[in-house]
Amino acid sequence: MSAASPELHPRRAAELLGRIEENIHRVIVGKERVVRLAAAGLVAGGHVLLQDLPGTGKTMLARALATSVGGTFRRIQCTPDLLPSDITGSSVFNQKDLTFEFVAGPIFANFVLADEVNRATPRTQSALLEAMGEGQVTIEGVTRALGKPFFVIATQNPGEFHGTYPLPESQLDRFILAAEMGPPTDAEAMEVLARREHGDPIAELGSVVSLADVVELQEGCLRVVAAPAIRAYIVSLLDAIRLRPEVSLPASMRSGVYLQRAAQAWALFEGRDFVLPDDVKLLAISVLAHRLGMRGRAKASDVLEEIVGSLPLPPLRQH
Repeated sequence: MSAASPELHPRRAAELLGRIEENIHRVIVGKERVVRLAAAGLVAGGHVLLQDLPGTGKTMLARALATSVGGTFRRIQCTPDLLPSDITGSSVFNQKDLTFEFVAGPIFANFVLADEVNRATPRTQSALLEAMGEGQVTIEGVTRALGKPFFVIATQNPGEFHGTYPLPESQLDRFILAAEMGPPTDAEAMEVLARREHGDPIAELGSVVSLADVVELQEGCLRVVAAPAIRAYIVSLLDAIRLRPEVSLPASMRSGVYLQRAAQAWALFEGRDFVLPDDVKLLAISVLAHRLGMRGRAKASDVLEEIVGSLPLPPLRQH
């Protein structure tokens, strides 16, 4: 019997995900890997951090993904004067009824874009932690559950930019993966200019799957099989990271769980209900690099590339 549910055959999952990717590429030129990473983060039930210079399409990608799957969407423009209550909401006194009533903040949406999240102060950044980790928020002593799916996609400017606050390790660890948009090629830049000549294409973008489809994809992701050899490979990656002298803060066990979950989601894109070692290898840097603390001028991505390149891939029995 297939490890995927009867309601979501792997081929059906791949077809739904292909629709999402195709729709996003109506407004995002190129960037195939980044688009898939963002969609994989959603399917895996995690949250995604997009890092790069302003104007590289981070916000556009977030909007296109949210639009493609429907549901409620709210954008939070993070600034130094943003307060935690501006994200979560607060109680407001109703003078007519002489009572306090709760006014929900933008966190109460299926898809939340935290734009330039590192421009908010650490106190305000922390307002996202419970929501991202537990799918709920506690406001004035009352815990309120968030809807499903709940997905945060945050954008971050380079740390040397004026008015930025480094994201604490605990918050970075809440993002299942991080990705950089990167500069466009000349051909991609020409195509962007052509598409924007007479307007913004995202204004005409619609949804191509439903929220129920997204929940079904997330449930199907959990049924994708990661064989013992895959788990052993992930553990060997984490062990190899801890042994590197350049690493001051190694990958946590949560990062291993996230790497397995991201690989399960990646398998669905390929129409499989089982994880291959290459899935883990392809995702290792995107899932692990932003979590590592490094000594000196060492770069996490370079160290991870060396580790992934040196560790032998485990053999798998024929599925």
